[in-house]
Amino acid sequence: MRISLILISILFVFASNSMLGEEANKGLEIAIESDKRSNGFIDSSAKMRMILTNRHGESSSRELRVRAMEVENDGDKSMTIFDTPADVKGTALLTFSHKRKNDDQWLYLPALAKIKRMSSSNKSGPFMGSEFAFEDLGSQEVEKYTWSFLGEEELDGVATYRVQRVPLDKKSGYTKQIVWIHKTEYYAIKIDFYDRKKSLLKTLNNSKFQLHNDRFWRALFMVMENHQTGKRTDLIWSDIVFGNGYKVRDFAKNSLKRIK
Repeated sequence: MRISLILISILFVFASNSMLGEEANKGLEIAIESDKRSNGFIDSSAKMRMILTNRHGESSSRELRVRAMEVENDGDKSMTIFDTPADVKGTALLTFSHKRKNDDQWLYLPALAKIKRMSSSNKSGPFMGSEFAFEDLGSQEVEKYTWSFLGEEELDGVATYRVQRVPLDKKSGYTKQIVWIHKTEYYAIKIDFYDRKKSLLKTLNNSKFQLHNDRFWRALFMVMENHQTGKRTDLIWSDIVFGNGYKVRDFAKNSLKRIK
């Protein structure tokens, strides 16, 4: 009888490990397919309106421009430039995303005529008073997370895969993220972010998706809601253009001072 119980326990452990392995493999497969669908855009530009709303419902807005360029065998390069209001005009964030190491980020502050390199230990800090952290602004490379499949779920009438990704970087502000991915188009519709205490911190909802070049889906409306502070940030995108002919020099650190 004792031997039978031991055998059953061993079989249960093997079965459990096998199921965990399948969940990890399927989660990774979904992430890889999602990443594959967004590859090949070469470069892009867009305008963005950022609306900051505090817990009392009071809001303010900013106008920005965003540029991005793919890098072969690495993450994307991107630049975010503030045009209004006057007190932040010319402020720019340059991000070099990487697949297997920490992103490089530089913030240009025109009032000080200074380029500040962002420390990887400060990546969880808010970007320019928004509910987006600095680490949210880099391309979310598959290699930076461990993945697991949580199941299928209908979200507002849309069939999705629900996956979990856990940052490998110990300095991340998140312990995990739950991502709802469109089951056929493979873009992220919703992301829950959990803080270092493993509590739900904020939720990103993406909507009004638009197809570009018969291949690339982009959300025109994004809302990041902070559940702990009651604040939210809305991003409204427009004038999305692919094939701008950007060069590496357009994303050089020194180019931040020449932004127009």
